[in-house]
Amino acid sequence: MNKLKQLREAFLKKQADLHKIFEEAGNDLNMENVKSVSGTSAEKVATIRKMNSELELEAKEIESLEGVELASKASNDRQAALEKARGIAHPEPGEKKEVVFQTFGEAFLKSAAYLKKGSDAVLPEGVNIKTLFETAAGWAPESLRTGRLVEKAVRPIQIIDLIPGSSTAQAAIVYMEETTFTNNAAETAEGGSYPENAFALEEKSSPVKKVAVFIPVTDEQLEDVAQVSSYLDNRLRFSLLQRLDNQILNGDGVGANLTGILNTAGIQTQAKGTDPVPDAIYKGMTKVRVTGRALPSGIIMHPNDWQDIRLLRTADGIYIWGNPSEAGPERMWGLPVAQSDALAEGTGLVGDFRTFIELVERRGIQVKVSDSHSDFFIKGKQAVRADLRVALPVYRPAAFATVTGI
Repeated sequence: MNKLKQLREAFLKKQADLHKIFEEAGNDLNMENVKSVSGTSAEKVATIRKMNSELELEAKEIESLEGVELASKASNDRQAALEKARGIAHPEPGEKKEVVFQTFGEAFLKSAAYLKKGSDAVLPEGVNIKTLFETAAGWAPESLRTGRLVEKAVRPIQIIDLIPGSSTAQAAIVYMEETTFTNNAAETAEGGSYPENAFALEEKSSPVKKVAVFIPVTDEQLEDVAQVSSYLDNRLRFSLLQRLDNQILNGDGVGANLTGILNTAGIQTQAKGTDPVPDAIYKGMTKVRVTGRALPSGIIMHPNDWQDIRLLRTADGIYIWGNPSEAGPERMWGLPVAQSDALAEGTGLVGDFRTFIELVERRGIQVKVSDSHSDFFIKGKQAVRADLRVALPVYRPAAFATVTGI
């Protein structure tokens, strides 16, 4: 293919031209040393990007044409094999031979079986068709499942990883909180009275709560399908962690619910107002530093809110967080951003997730199976249950701040 040959030659030349630019620039990529293209350093970089993009497009076109070339050759090979199977003669080199094409129908009409008198194949007034061997009367095609399971699209677990974990053997996490710190330390003259400080402590408690789930399943499902037991185990565990992920943010503390960050008394709030969203986030971080006396370690945002930030552009159209061709940072102001739709759209959360909140396990996830539920024993059913017990103490509420109106 002439076009393919031309493209390959042009592709190799452009590769060589691009290589020459990098060769001239040297290891330190000094664009002033590049003489093969003209312009400022920025213009030379733009030329490199342009050449790289063109090479990418040309490579795709070459691959496409190569695919067509291979497909054409394969098609010709199949046609030759088909003609050979149909009895089409291919003359030897130098030999002249008439090629006669016969369809299957023509070959049948000229066959001895058809021409023989008294045969079932004699069709004086049309075709005498016997019972057709087809899918309905013959073998149904066999289809086997691949074993692949496509899980339903549900909210992933994203908040738990921000929070440190520990374990306890108690039914509650009981700790002391310093509620008063009056610092009267001062410079004192010789023989003078020492100033007196004032401290006050208060006992705080974060009770252990249980998150649980179960599903009924028949004996036959567990016995006959090997995949069922692992599937139920994985999905029940995921269900617990997904619920816990939501409780960390939104638990209201009522009854068996944990008290999540957003419902903890004392967390701070920063309104966006007329600020750009990044500025509002930074002001929330400042409140965490100044009032909360903590170091912000993470940001949580709804994916739609993060999308608006990722797509921010300058007045002249330059993307703030990187070009669309780049993956872009999953960070803002140096802090990791966890995208979670467990947080309501329009509100962000910043805080010191490393120091002033903890996920404490009384007992990790346990999965148990029993047929003692209700009348399951006489119905051949079993109950698969899973649960965990955790506490979520927020040690310093002021170390967290919501950013509203983003």
